[in-house]
Amino acid sequence: MEKSTVSTFARMLRVLDLFSEDHLARSVDEIADELEVSIPTAYRYIKLLTQSGLLQRVAESRYTLGPRVIVLDHLIRIADPILKHAVPIMRELVAATGFDCVISALFDHRLLDTHREFASEPVTLTYGRGRLRPLFRGAGAKVILAGIPSSHLHRLFDARRDEVRASGLPVEWSEFRRYYAAIRRAGHYFSDGELEPNVSAVATTLHRSDGSIAGSISLVSTRPRMAVVDRPRLVQVIRTAATSINSRLE
Repeated sequence: MEKSTVSTFARMLRVLDLFSEDHLARSVDEIADELEVSIPTAYRYIKLLTQSGLLQRVAESRYTLGPRVIVLDHLIRIADPILKHAVPIMRELVAATGFDCVISALFDHRLLDTHREFASEPVTLTYGRGRLRPLFRGAGAKVILAGIPSSHLHRLFDARRDEVRASGLPVEWSEFRRYYAAIRRAGHYFSDGELEPNVSAVATTLHRSDGSIAGSISLVSTRPRMAVVDRPRLVQVIRTAATSINSRLE
């Protein structure tokens, strides 16, 4: 495929990145402005994406994500090797602890929850599958960042300084790096009202066969319930579960 064709294809796919909770629908003019392309070019992108089912036209000549996205999400759930091996173990964790269990992953500098198993009395969470989470707050996020290469962490630090500061983390790189190194050595992280005011969580990392970070697994509950549990025992339980998942990924 020629370089110009690849470039055009990449720009067309950027249309999908324009949709968010703040912008659930987009007009042709908005798409053209955001991508800095002409109106005819925007129309061409939209036509191709609509024909493929990735976009659909709604009222007032605006466009939203299309039904093909739902199909793809279903296939991702089935094909994801982490979920394939983790979900049965997550269910065992929920049954043993009475806490919700969440798998999270880092994607293109963004943190997402990919699956959640609910306890009999589930916690009310703002975030869920597919909804972007803060990158520097919460147990799942912190164990993931603690496990990525230092060069990758440094790039995130440089690109998101304002978010680092707002999260109450060290704003000097050397201190920031030491903060995450301590989490990596501990092998887990406990958050208490860090991401949501009444929610606590303990998390540890999941690893691929090459040793790279695949994501995190968290046990989540209300702060009052978490305050009365045997925390060292809970850490042991979730780390044992992560080890079992990691061995299956290998």
